[in-house]
Amino acid sequence: MSKSTPTQQLRIIGGQWRSRRLRFPAIDGLRPTLDRVRETVFNWLQFDVEGARVVDAFAGSGALGFEALSRGAKQVIFLEKHAKAALQLKENLQTLQASNAQVWAGDALTWLEQNPEPYDLVFLDPPFGKNLLQPAIEQLRLLPGALVYIEHEATLQPQLPANWNEKKSKTTKEFCFRLFEVV
Repeated sequence: MSKSTPTQQLRIIGGQWRSRRLRFPAIDGLRPTLDRVRETVFNWLQFDVEGARVVDAFAGSGALGFEALSRGAKQVIFLEKHAKAALQLKENLQTLQASNAQVWAGDALTWLEQNPEPYDLVFLDPPFGKNLLQPAIEQLRLLPGALVYIEHEATLQPQLPANWNEKKSKTTKEFCFRLFEVV
């Protein structure tokens, strides 16, 4: 990462890398999932992460994917379009010596369209205000039992597939975060 790019840090909350801090670039619109939200989400997922094949679409800082890796995910694919963020994700994977993850530096929607194989857990937390959540939901091809986490603006009402059963959700003034199981 170039010295001219300001960086911020996130903290891994649980698992083998608990309390490790990772850098991410200070990019307009990049907002890592808050610690308290990640803690709630991974409490929801406590029995579902170990051994899972995970996609962290619109990865940004990679907070969700790194948390999944730390907690025993079998594989994580980070999808990130912004070149500096993708580069930092790769550097963080090297720092952690995580060989069971890869970064796809490109458009998440394109990747989802071209890679329809099923995953166990998908994180969809696109940049707010860009109308990316609905197309991402429509691109997913998941088997029964798969879990999907979505985070979106509180005012947004995405159209969800009929076979997505909401397991958990929380809403703040600004955003909603929800966990679904494919049935």
